[in-house]
Amino acid sequence: MLQFSTIERLSGGSRRDVLGLAALALGMAGVSIWAAPGAPGYCGAGLALIVLAIAAIDARHFIIPNELSAAGFALALVNAAVLAPHAVAEAVGIAVLRAIVLALLFLGLRLLYRRVRGREGIGLGDVKLAGVMGAWLGWVSIPIAVEIAALSAIAVYLVRHYARGRPLDAALKFPFGLFLAPSIWLGWLFEVAVLNPSLL
Repeated sequence: MLQFSTIERLSGGSRRDVLGLAALALGMAGVSIWAAPGAPGYCGAGLALIVLAIAAIDARHFIIPNELSAAGFALALVNAAVLAPHAVAEAVGIAVLRAIVLALLFLGLRLLYRRVRGREGIGLGDVKLAGVMGAWLGWVSIPIAVEIAALSAIAVYLVRHYARGRPLDAALKFPFGLFLAPSIWLGWLFEVAVLNPSLL
């Protein structure tokens, strides 16, 4: 089973590791508030803390807690409402629609992979997390965030295995949430800093 020792230590190791994780969380929260002052920035800071917790837990235990996914989804709806105070119902409805579409796409990939390979390839936690991504990000940012997650996961997988001289193992269990969760925050940051520079 693939182990990510650095993330494992950060998610439950020495005092130094815990302090490192706390510093990363504070840094991400600070960047969020700087990038989008006011309520949107605080929502982004909350997202940063949630995705960091998801990444650390998935790296260590290969699970994405439903409670954290639910918190991320609820915060996404709050964020949608904050960004469109005069059209709350419409904004929340669109966020829910994106969440459903992306979760169904990931569910379809999960079912297709199981049918073709005869085993699980995408966990239900990843499907739910995809729904969180859809609720947070716009249609333009979603494919960018998914690509960031996929390419990061592939790069880490290849580097670790080639560095150790091991053959590629297609059956290796891999914590995709470790990469998918932070990509949601990166996608959000891209939206507020690049697609909507007026928020800076």
